[in-house]
Amino acid sequence: MYFHYLNGHNMNRYDENIKISIVIPVYNECKTLLELIQRVSDVPFDKEIIIVDDCSTDGTRDLLKNLSVENVRLAFHDKNLGKGAALQTGFSMVSGEIILIQDADLEYDPRDYPQLLQPIFDDKADVVYGSRFVGGAPHRVVFFWHMMGNKFLTFLSNMFTNLNLTDMESCYKVFRKDVLDRLRLEEKRFGFEPEFTAKVAKLDVRIYEVGISYSGRTYKEGKKIGWKDGLSAIKCILKYNLFN
Repeated sequence: MYFHYLNGHNMNRYDENIKISIVIPVYNECKTLLELIQRVSDVPFDKEIIIVDDCSTDGTRDLLKNLSVENVRLAFHDKNLGKGAALQTGFSMVSGEIILIQDADLEYDPRDYPQLLQPIFDDKADVVYGSRFVGGAPHRVVFFWHMMGNKFLTFLSNMFTNLNLTDMESCYKVFRKDVLDRLRLEEKRFGFEPEFTAKVAKLDVRIYEVGISYSGRTYKEGKKIGWKDGLSAIKCILKYNLFN
C-alpha cells in the first residue's frame, strides 16, 4: 500500500493492517489540544489516539469530555501525577503494534510521522527517536541555554548507554509494542525520557534517529519543563544506567 503524505514522503512499506497507537499525555493544554487532535487525526494511518488528562485545571478536561472524534480513547487522572505517569496509563490502554508518543502542545508536528515510522515499516528499527538537532526541517529559534541543556543531558546519557543519539529528551519516541512489553517503567514525571533511553539501550533492539521539525514554545506560551527537571534528568541517567 502506498501513501503520499503532505511532506512528500512515500510510505512504500506500510501495511494497512498495522495499527499505530498514539499516546498523548495532557496537562493544561486547552489552547492547543483541539488543533493537535485534528492534526493527528489527519495522519493517514490505521490508528487509535489515546489521550490521558493528568488532572488539568484550565478547562482541558471539559473539552475532552465533550470531544467527538473517531478512534479516540480517553483516561483521566484524579490528581496531577506527571508526564511519565500519564504515559504509563496510556501504555496500559494500547492495542496497536507500534506506539508513538505525542505531546499535547504544537511544538512537535504530526506531519513528521512518516519519517518517524519509516525505519520500522522498513524493518530496520525497533525504536525510533525524532531529533530536533539533525536534518533540514524548520525549527523555531528560541532558548539557547535550553538547547545546551538538552545536548548536555543527551551527551551524559550517551556516555552511559554507548548510544550516539543527538536528542535523548525529544518527545518523539516510536517503538514496537513488544519493546514496551519488555520494559518496567517507573518514573512519574519528566524522568521518563532518560529512564526509557537507559532501559531500551540494555535491550537487544535496533535504534534509529531521524530529523524532525520543531516549533518550541516560550514559557509565556506555556512551556513547562525547567532547570529542576534537568537536575532530575541527571539523577535518572545515573540511577537507571548504574543502579537499575
